Amino acid sequence: QVCVVFSEELKCWCRAVIKSVMYCTDHYRMECFLVDYAKYIFVKSKDVRVALEPFIQLPYRAKKCRLYRTRPVTLRIDLCEETAKI
Repeated sequence: QVCVVFSEELKCWCRAVIKSVMYCTDHYRMECFLVDYAKYIFVKSKDVRVALEPFIQLPYRAKKCRLYRTRPVTLRIDLCEETAKI
């Protein structure tokens, strides 16, 4: 479910999806994924609001992606011979 959270870092209200909820000493903290900034942040429960329907209907500016069929490689650098190879 998409909700609206206040980001202290960005100083604005952002659309987010809540990933987890934790209880601190005097309040709840929520880990949220900002759908327009592709960032994870923690916010207090008092900084979470229900999103209005028109706000939810806007397309997200960030998308989660995966690299399909890529393989990790290692670059080996020999400083003595000044060469590099994969």
